[in-house]
Amino acid sequence: MKIVAVLHDIRSLHNVGSVFRTADGAGVEKIYLCGITPAPFDRLKNLRQDFAKVALGAEEYIPWESIKTTRAAIKKLKEEGYSIFAIEQSRRSVPFYKARIKKYSKIALVLGNEVKGLPSSLLSLADETLEIPMLGKKESLNVAVAFGVVAFGLRARERAA
Repeated sequence: MKIVAVLHDIRSLHNVGSVFRTADGAGVEKIYLCGITPAPFDRLKNLRQDFAKVALGAEEYIPWESIKTTRAAIKKLKEEGYSIFAIEQSRRSVPFYKARIKKYSKIALVLGNEVKGLPSSLLSLADETLEIPMLGKKESLNVAVAFGVVAFGLRARERAA
């Protein structure tokens, strides 16, 4: 299974850095940074320290690309044969461990802004919307933690198959 991550308007450098580090551990092949999601390097090509503190060098070997809009990234990935899985709570979402994944799939995990999540205009582009069932009082997890839960959950399913 090939997995890529698409980050839509993630604000926090700590969250982006955490996604990079987790992507390495989960065997994610590439990260797309969309909208206002910050890149590991500033406009002068200096590594951002808040990012580096969390990523611990993962930016050196995890391929990444900045794309102006998430819609454009999703379109590109669909053209390349990726199934698009939005990670978001919605009326149509299913638990991530019930995702309809074909063997040897190409999967794009799309994650949204820390406060607003993914807008309905992007959810409508997804092949399936996945959620993490919550058992406590909080309705959601931190975006980087959610990415890790889903990415490693999909890898566990892959190994078990």
